[in-house]
Amino acid sequence: MAVKLLLIALFALASSSAILASDPSPLQDFCVADLQSKVFVNGFPCKNAGDVKAEDFFRSGLDRPGDTNNYLRSNVTPVNVNQIPGLNTLGISLVRIDYGPNGLNPPHTHPRATEVLTVIEGQLYVGFVTSNLNGGGNRLFTKNLKKGDVFVFPEGLIHFQFNTGKTDAIAFAGLSSQNPGVITIANAVFGSKPPISDDVLAKAFQVDKNLIDWLQAQFWTDNNY
Repeated sequence: MAVKLLLIALFALASSSAILASDPSPLQDFCVADLQSKVFVNGFPCKNAGDVKAEDFFRSGLDRPGDTNNYLRSNVTPVNVNQIPGLNTLGISLVRIDYGPNGLNPPHTHPRATEVLTVIEGQLYVGFVTSNLNGGGNRLFTKNLKKGDVFVFPEGLIHFQFNTGKTDAIAFAGLSSQNPGVITIANAVFGSKPPISDDVLAKAFQVDKNLIDWLQAQFWTDNNY
């Protein structure tokens, strides 16, 4: 009986760990991603440990500002497993975000990561929206940030940052996934390929189909590079 209970407890623990984990957990010191492998797994297969070099854990260039010469006046420079293969299975990545005056990192979500952001230069108006509440609606949390301030965006929730200052702003953010993913709301809804039916969007947004057609015809800027 005791053995049976122990097995049930171990199974429950393993199941809960699998449910709570966003990224695969490391089973050795490191598992440097083999980005050229043809094997498809959840994450990336490991490079042969004998072929691993220091460069697999290194990336330079985050001292250089991103190009904000676009409609959004912002630029996101990612550092995830695609840039540093050594991040594979480690469950962490980061980004540098540059904002020109009135620059916007538009409403978006990271389906696999919580984000913690800190302002390095300038000032930002930031916020996130909750999932649907039991009583209906969604709650918005916002904050005006200055240099040195930190703000957290919970995993999967829609969030944004807007430069309210008259000078450039810079932020760095850590994310709790080696590959957090990003879904920019406007781009996904109005710029998907193939497009979502305008009948569906007109009914969802309760507007005329002509407005939906116009929105779908626009060029939706992607500030993630």
